Amino acid sequence: MKKCQVELRPTDRDYLKNLLRKGQLGARQFKQATGLLELDRGKPVSAVAMTLSVSETTVQAWRERYEQEGLQMLHDKPRSGRPIEFDGEQRANITALACSEAPVGHDRWDLRLLADKAVELNYC
Repeated sequence: MKKCQVELRPTDRDYLKNLLRKGQLGARQFKQATGLLELDRGKPVSAVAMTLSVSETTVQAWRERYEQEGLQMLHDKPRSGRPIEFDGEQRANITALACSEAPVGHDRWDLRLLADKAVELNYC
């Protein structure tokens, strides 16, 4: 078994434990935080990968990113790709629509209902 531990700074270890205790992390951040703590405890990469249902390459990438970026690695970086197509006003209109009462016969708005109504109201 290949061991590629990481040695967390005590403040980082406490921060990660606190984040996990609060339970307000997304799935990706939860896995990264848990993985770093497990590597810090001396678990091998293969065991961490199996526990978190990710590849060993992913766990090694987390370790390398932590060594390069510290806890900043938990935060999403801007991604390249297609730019956002909605301007602020369109986004505000759609958000207001989603927060309004759902149409008759529906308990809540779903994506299809929102899309159809936004087109009907010329929001986009």
